[in-house]
Amino acid sequence: MGIYPADIEQQAATVIAAYRDLGWMIATAESCTGGLIAGALTEIAGSSAVVDRGFVTYTNQAKMELIGVSSVTLAAFGAVSKETALQMAQGALIRSDAHVAVAVTGIAGPGGGSADKPVGSVHVALRSRSGHIDHREMRYGDIGRDQVRLATVRTALAMLAGAAQTPA
Repeated sequence: MGIYPADIEQQAATVIAAYRDLGWMIATAESCTGGLIAGALTEIAGSSAVVDRGFVTYTNQAKMELIGVSSVTLAAFGAVSKETALQMAQGALIRSDAHVAVAVTGIAGPGGGSADKPVGSVHVALRSRSGHIDHREMRYGDIGRDQVRLATVRTALAMLAGAAQTPA
């Protein structure tokens, strides 16, 4: 048994197997999950054939410096937005050898929420070199920090699995 719940480990194993069969690599850009997606993927033996790199960009400064998120985007839409998540995924793709990049930004709680962006609000974005784009705005609710973060990992892994069904 690994450090992640069994369902997440199974999701990650499915993603690793699919991407290994396709010869594709993955990059992650994570804010609210702090590296948990990359961690779930690398929990699987043989993941080095699939996981290229992960960026933990918890602050706006890190988002700008490491993966090229625009200060204009951050000022106009905020860190927790579709626009920021999509730029994070694009930046990870550009700064890696990956075929697909997934990015997450959100408010895990317990504090930090607002009326427009309550605790449990998360944006998950995915981009591929072929131009495939996916985005999901999740409203998990105030279910606890750990549960928001694990739910986000599940969503990101599901999106990665879905991307394996589309042309690279």
